[in-house]
Amino acid sequence: MTFVAEKLETFGQPEICAVLNTALAETAVSTMMAQNFHWNVTGMNFSSLHQQFQEIYEDHFAGQDDLAERIKALSGHADGNLTRMLERSSIEEPQGKATPTDMIAALLTAEETLASTLKSSGTFAANHGDTLTEDLCIARGQAHEKFAWILRAHLR
Repeated sequence: MTFVAEKLETFGQPEICAVLNTALAETAVSTMMAQNFHWNVTGMNFSSLHQQFQEIYEDHFAGQDDLAERIKALSGHADGNLTRMLERSSIEEPQGKATPTDMIAALLTAEETLASTLKSSGTFAANHGDTLTEDLCIARGQAHEKFAWILRAHLR
């Protein structure tokens, strides 16, 4: 075993899996939020928002898988329990019916939260010698920042 692998195993692997499980939970919550909005959006911008929400939930579904597989590669447990995901996530779903503007604003907040979570998760991983996890977090964080930019443009 190399020194870097020993360092990762000894000093950070369980903690890295924990921060990745938080990112996984937040991604799952935002995936369902986007899909819910896709199903329920109405109004003059129906077509563009319906398509945008679908693009978001499809991206996030793939992102969940990437995060879960990284957790498993680190010999961790990818926690897919929905109750624990909701508890772990700092993303809150709107309750009841939402207007298209409310939907956009809620998803914008979720995307910003995810980008921030992934940035700190990547930094944590890098500080523990895990540049592969850092790379995944950077890529996923960039995707969430792009969605945030697109959603923000709808609100201007």
